[in-house]
Amino acid sequence: MIKRDTSHMTFNEPIRFHPIHQTRVWGGRRMQTLLGQTLPDTTNPYGEAWSVSDRPEAQSTTANGMTLHELWTHHRAAVFGAGAPDSERFPLLMKILDACDDLSIQVHPPADKAVELNGEPKTEMWFIAHADPGAKIYAGLKEGVTRMDFEAALENGTLAEVVHVIEARTGDCLFIPSGRIHAIGAGLLIYEIQQNSDTTYRVFDWNRVGLDGQPRALHVQESLESIDFTDFEPGVQTIEADGTLVKCEFFDVRLRREAGAVGTTGECVTLAVVGGAIRVGGVTLNAGDFALLPASMDAKSREVTPVDATTQWLEIRIPA
Repeated sequence: MIKRDTSHMTFNEPIRFHPIHQTRVWGGRRMQTLLGQTLPDTTNPYGEAWSVSDRPEAQSTTANGMTLHELWTHHRAAVFGAGAPDSERFPLLMKILDACDDLSIQVHPPADKAVELNGEPKTEMWFIAHADPGAKIYAGLKEGVTRMDFEAALENGTLAEVVHVIEARTGDCLFIPSGRIHAIGAGLLIYEIQQNSDTTYRVFDWNRVGLDGQPRALHVQESLESIDFTDFEPGVQTIEADGTLVKCEFFDVRLRREAGAVGTTGECVTLAVVGGAIRVGGVTLNAGDFALLPASMDAKSREVTPVDATTQWLEIRIPA
């Protein structure tokens, strides 16, 4: 591999990455039809676009071929700010999900269980950019359901009856901490912000087969070890006055609609356009686009202008 000298680079414009599209048995084609993205082929169901990814198996790259990991490793202060975490990899993974069928009922392991289960903890949040009429999400347990009730439902094939159901609407946001049982229902286009992890334990998958025609693997014991059996009937997030949707130890996500500056010089903010289009730093970003505003970007370049009154976008920060 040829090592490039990037020490001379300056960062005063939005950094964009090529999305990494992933086929999924429950996926579809709406990242193309609704967002205008170019999918890798004309037939396969694509369920995920990994838009900002520093996974060893899936590296986001810029137009000039630089990876997110290179930026994180060699330009951390200039791009991500002096207060960026001292971690081996960029700590978040940002995706768009196209659910044309129900996802498996699943859970991500909490930090105190992940190591012994040979996995990684994953706390995440969902912003629903599009919901078909009648679409639903599953999150948490119905009030009063015990572990014994859960295992009995798993045994007799009625697991969906003990998981809390929420009617999904466009613009809703849901927080999914590690340990919360959950599933995305059919008919949803979702922006997902999560810890940099790819550990998912499926406890029930609707008795279907994967794209290879074989039953998909289940992780029942790992799921039972990970599920928070005191987590009953969570609701959607309330949008705070400053646009905050979720603020936790891993990420700070806000919804914005009005023109104005994004952050200050010295701060790294990722923008994800969920409707309409914006202009920032000399580029136009459309729905489905993500762009990282580097810490060294000057104040004038941080001014965001929405194209019309329907435009909205997410601001994503790593808490200091």
